[in-house]
Amino acid sequence: MSPATVPPVLLPGSTLGVMGGGQLGRMFVHAAQAMGYFTAVLDPDPDSPAGRVSHHHVHADYLDGDGLARLSRLADAVTTEFENVPAEALASLAGDVPVAPGAEAVAIAQDRIREKAHFSRCAEASGVPCAPYAVIEREDHLAPVPAALLPGILKTARLGYDGKGQRTVTTRAELAEAWADFGRVPCVLEQRLPLAGECSVIVARGHDGRSVHFPPQRNLHRDGILAVTEVHEGSLPAAQAQQAVAAARAIADGIGYVGVLCVEFFVLEDGRLIVNEMAPRPHNSGHYTIDACECSQFELQVRAMTGLPLVVPRQHSPAIMLNLLGDLWFAPVSGRPVEPAWARVLALSGTHLHLYGKTEARRGRKMGHLNITGPSAEAVRAVAAQAASLLGLPDSTAC
Repeated sequence: MSPATVPPVLLPGSTLGVMGGGQLGRMFVHAAQAMGYFTAVLDPDPDSPAGRVSHHHVHADYLDGDGLARLSRLADAVTTEFENVPAEALASLAGDVPVAPGAEAVAIAQDRIREKAHFSRCAEASGVPCAPYAVIEREDHLAPVPAALLPGILKTARLGYDGKGQRTVTTRAELAEAWADFGRVPCVLEQRLPLAGECSVIVARGHDGRSVHFPPQRNLHRDGILAVTEVHEGSLPAAQAQQAVAAARAIADGIGYVGVLCVEFFVLEDGRLIVNEMAPRPHNSGHYTIDACECSQFELQVRAMTGLPLVVPRQHSPAIMLNLLGDLWFAPVSGRPVEPAWARVLALSGTHLHLYGKTEARRGRKMGHLNITGPSAEAVRAVAAQAASLLGLPDSTAC
């Protein structure tokens, strides 16, 4: 974007809009309000977590013309907290107010086929490729699939997150069956690779093309959902961390991204990095930044969309984040409703509880997260292990 097209800086007192009313929107609203901004949320849920704490809640579907018009009248700029907000809604809003990230960037992130193509282009500059893959959009795409891609993971091109819309296949017959079960929608088949772990990088990029990043995060997923994030000096080898940051920045630059972007990577057993996917918004793996960094990912989201300076977000404390799912609100054997042992957990040094204001706990539903900070990685790991034990979570140090 040339200097002539950079929107003017929006100072505190302006109103910032967000498409989506989930927990990411709620934390964005908190950050914006702390900085002196008014907020407006558009979400179809009348009881959405972000809508309940925002100055304005536009109760409307994401493609509702009247709702979008009302949001554009309320807001001086708009962002999104959910990767599946229709890109066409963002494009519509952009005719009236600055929107960050833009509709085209979000559209790429919403479609694995376009996303893989973008990653492949960026790999020429960054040296970090995506997994070998094939596009399957029609019946006649099945037979030419290279044998080397099996066993593989079939993923729907759209509307997949937290492990949804994915299936491991080992033979051509299983591939054809899985594609049929997915409704014969466009998919990508990725080669299954020998993984040693996973990591992610969160980048914030402004209208002027400047970007900053948080330290790469080491992540552990269970059943396709992020369970643990660990961030401290040495959590990843230095060369690997530098390569991940360079790749994430190249991916953001390649689409002229504005806002906060998370890029997730696989770490192979031989130490190589593979780009997995990107999220055009703040990310679960960045929740530790609220308590462990001078500037959180949500404050950087505010800064990026308003044109305020993007400061380098220094991490002042080693940190571990434990994701809290609705399963914790049910006794493990009887299944009866229970309240997690918050008092005992919060008696531990360096614990910071963040609950999302959701009124109903359901198994697998993200209800909150627990950040643990401390003077050293060893101290944080010890407290995280105690907290996990009190909550009935698996070993948190397995990350």
